[in-house]
Amino acid sequence: MDEELLALHKTDTWDLVPQPLGKTIIDCRWVYKIKTNSDRSIEQYKARLIAKENSQQCRMYYEETFSSISKMTTIHTFIVVTLVCQWHVSQLDVKNTFLNGDLQKEVYMVPPPSVSHDYRYVCNLKKVLYGLKQPSRTCLKIFLL
Repeated sequence: MDEELLALHKTDTWDLVPQPLGKTIIDCRWVYKIKTNSDRSIEQYKARLIAKENSQQCRMYYEETFSSISKMTTIHTFIVVTLVCQWHVSQLDVKNTFLNGDLQKEVYMVPPPSVSHDYRYVCNLKKVLYGLKQPSRTCLKIFLL
């Protein structure tokens, strides 16, 4: 959890602002996962801060949803082209991918329980969090640039 909070702080994910009148404030929660190796030994413990999307309304917080999916024919074509052209292929794993995407709309969220704050303040999100309806397209744009 500390690692996730540090990443949120480093990427300047939100500003604590006085709660605006007439704006919907979405809630958040922590999701925990234990990653295991193939022999079922524990590799690492993961914690992610998730924005509860159920209170987001279409056209107010987002215009469209998106999930990037690769078809196997696309992957096969990519492999064949790289072999024919003798290109070098590398794999990249980006930690906290969604925290690299800037949010286009105003979204206010209740601060996580682990963040000390004045009860009258909320998080004005500047970066995308897991659980929001628009993060995948935002992150894909970053990698295509």
